[in-house]
Amino acid sequence: MSSRLERLRTQLQERELESMMVSAPENRRYLSGFTGSAGYLIVSQDDAVLATDFRYVEQAGNQASDFRIERITGGLAWFPKLLAGMGVKRLGFESENVTVAMFSAFEKAFKEASKGAVPELVSTAGIVEKLRAVKDAGELELLARAVDIADRAFEAVAPTVTAGVTEEEVAWNLEKAMRELGADAIAFDIIVGAGPNGALPHHRAGDKVIRDGEAVVIDMGASYQGYCSDLSRTLIVGEPDEVFDRVYDTVLRAQLAAEEQVVAGMKGREIDAISRDIIAEAGYGDNFGHSLGHGVGLAVHESPGVGPTSEGPVENGMVFTIEPGIYLSGWGGVRIEDMAVMENGRARILSSAHKRVRAT
Repeated sequence: MSSRLERLRTQLQERELESMMVSAPENRRYLSGFTGSAGYLIVSQDDAVLATDFRYVEQAGNQASDFRIERITGGLAWFPKLLAGMGVKRLGFESENVTVAMFSAFEKAFKEASKGAVPELVSTAGIVEKLRAVKDAGELELLARAVDIADRAFEAVAPTVTAGVTEEEVAWNLEKAMRELGADAIAFDIIVGAGPNGALPHHRAGDKVIRDGEAVVIDMGASYQGYCSDLSRTLIVGEPDEVFDRVYDTVLRAQLAAEEQVVAGMKGREIDAISRDIIAEAGYGDNFGHSLGHGVGLAVHESPGVGPTSEGPVENGMVFTIEPGIYLSGWGGVRIEDMAVMENGRARILSSAHKRVRAT
């Protein structure tokens, strides 16, 4: 973790920030190794403190060896005292995690405790997230394990997706399989959209009975030691109609083209355009309404962005999804998603679950 701290300190120097408070759970875990649900990191150029309450002090001491552990109590009286002891005069905070109410509480605590100058609170965004975007070898190993769990669970459950079972039954069987294969948890609520429900990209599995001839969109992921996987496949129950064949072929061509053509340094929007152009040329441009992909790591959606407005480059070491889809209201949808890592300038596909359209 020490190398991650040093990279953060370099970022702070470049932004002329002497210190930063890290409150987002994934960022806190990334920098310290601490997995508890409550706590703050205060990082300066010569100090690193993990402030947490009685419930987590021993755990923090075991997990966050690069940090000095500060036991705190309810309220925020500890906050100005800690900053004063560290000599902090200008503190960055994570604007995407700190609410207006939290910010007001911090300011109030400073005013109530201050006998001199009040530290300046400086809004920041994306500093730690940028560091997290490039994965190290240890992270890639954990991500590969999470991907393998989801792949194997899908392969085990796909043959049971037949007419007469419900979306909820499929989702439960997938969750159970991932747990039995070693997942700590599911990475997100499993999506199973049968028939018309497949036209809803984030449909939550319900009590709908799957019928013969329906397409079934499955979106699933495992969490393993904090790291996530994300996998989408679309199956057909029974015989496909002409619409399914045409839509599935278009989505698959769009996905494979992006996987084959992406190179390191391309902007996210340029990668997105590879698939989007193919879908548009097939006449379905208005039916692909989400981004082609997103980064995956400690969070299932993180940097880099791979969408129509994503200006940031996708560089070596970044893990991201490629997941084009077409959604037709009243009929259903098709989405196919792989996870990839940019390696030696090209995308190495991590996902291996089959893309056959039949359940068996």
